[in-house]
Amino acid sequence: MTEDFLSPLRAIPRLRVDFIERVPDQPMDADRDEAMRRLRDHHTSAIEQHGFTAEQWWRAEQVHGAEVAIAGASPTIVAPDGLPVIAGVDGLIAPRTALALAIYVADCGAIWLADRANGAIALLHSGKKGTEGNILGRAVERMKEEFGSSPQDLIGVLGPCIRPPHYEVDFAAEIVRQAADAGIGSFHDCKTCTASDLHRFYSYRKELGRTGRMMAIIGYPTHS
Repeated sequence: MTEDFLSPLRAIPRLRVDFIERVPDQPMDADRDEAMRRLRDHHTSAIEQHGFTAEQWWRAEQVHGAEVAIAGASPTIVAPDGLPVIAGVDGLIAPRTALALAIYVADCGAIWLADRANGAIALLHSGKKGTEGNILGRAVERMKEEFGSSPQDLIGVLGPCIRPPHYEVDFAAEIVRQAADAGIGSFHDCKTCTASDLHRFYSYRKELGRTGRMMAIIGYPTHS
């Protein structure tokens, strides 16, 4: 379901954003690959409900790094769930075109970015390691280089992620600092902890690694 914390992005005409939370009554006591296979149909349905086809759905391999790639213009490999991913990256950027970007999280932070001036978008996976590598700052620089985006025109949102006291590292606070350092014009932290509400969220740490993944989505449908 779409959460209120995404309202700054939903204010952009025709932009679709969402955060697919825990799926009720779906057993998720499995490792990541099996959990993703179990969630595939549910996540595919969410993509289609937003007006995208499977061919428009772009995902990152998510290796807990800080590399960023251009969706729609980068080679892919097949992930264990049978769907394509861009290898070796944790962030996706795209110009305004008919693509859906997706990132999966279960304690790490999903970061949505949208350029209100030219329509460019980004979606990032930033946990402890991605934040240490400043994936947010790197994505902003790539959007400047590739699409001519001005940081002041960007709207950013940090979604639910693990936070103290459930985790000893407050990477959410560091992401907020990085957003300011990058000059992002409007940045919003939802200030919600995944480990505090297992009815709504998956938490890798709280569930000892055997859990599902939430899916973040951003994109412009074909007829937007």
